[in-house]
Amino acid sequence: MIDRSGLADFLRVRRAALQPEDVGMPRGQRRRTGGLRREEVAVLCHMSPDYYSRLERERGPQPSPQMVAAIAQGLHLSREERDHLFLLAGHQPPARGTDGEHVAPGMMRIFDRLTDTPAEIVTELGETLRQNRLGVALVGDLMRFDGPARSIGYRWFTDPDTRRLHPTEDHEFYSRMYASGLRGVSALRGPDSYAASLAERLADESEEFRDIWARHEVGVAPREVKRYVHPDVGMLELNCQILVDPRCSHSLLVYTATPGSTSSEKLRLLSLVAAPTAF
Repeated sequence: MIDRSGLADFLRVRRAALQPEDVGMPRGQRRRTGGLRREEVAVLCHMSPDYYSRLERERGPQPSPQMVAAIAQGLHLSREERDHLFLLAGHQPPARGTDGEHVAPGMMRIFDRLTDTPAEIVTELGETLRQNRLGVALVGDLMRFDGPARSIGYRWFTDPDTRRLHPTEDHEFYSRMYASGLRGVSALRGPDSYAASLAERLADESEEFRDIWARHEVGVAPREVKRYVHPDVGMLELNCQILVDPRCSHSLLVYTATPGSTSSEKLRLLSLVAAPTAF
């Protein structure tokens, strides 16, 4: 059963331990709160301030597992703290493994500070878990997808809009790269894994995928420079740096342009028109 008192106390303590700059928020003026305000945590957790406030006041309905997961991520909890939060809320913690979606607080802290260049956090299957405003401006909102379409490899073979982001002459390489990556994850996770079922689904839906899959290519690594065709600013050539969390198999992808280059100027233009960050 839910421990309302313990849950409320834990939330208050964790909220007080965070500063706005810890989560990529502006501090503002005349700030009296020692840590984050309740409404700021609500924004981070994608819920109403009233709902979150009632939890801290030991009121309201028992939060669902989905709500608890959102709170754990919004408060930048470690996996141990996340599991504790689930128990306080009266739920069993999610099973630990490489297919989890809880991003480690250290990676989140780095991500929150990346405001002047596109960045995203993805799973080993290319499912976007977090995306900053310049990332959205560059390639669109990738967090809107659900089901198999969350994987960029799946979308590459089933959604023509995904391919419009890259020059036509690069398409063959990306097809080989995504098929190779999926084969590697499938072999690593085993024949009963979600990766293996995704490969089976793609084999049923895409003739191109079936042909490339039959080649048994492995280790087709991403190129050092990625080219994007943006509808507003045209071609961009960007380097992609990758930070990997091996415990969760999450990767932080950071896209940068060579200083002084045409692509650097185009990124600057994108930053001027990008929508505000949605935490």
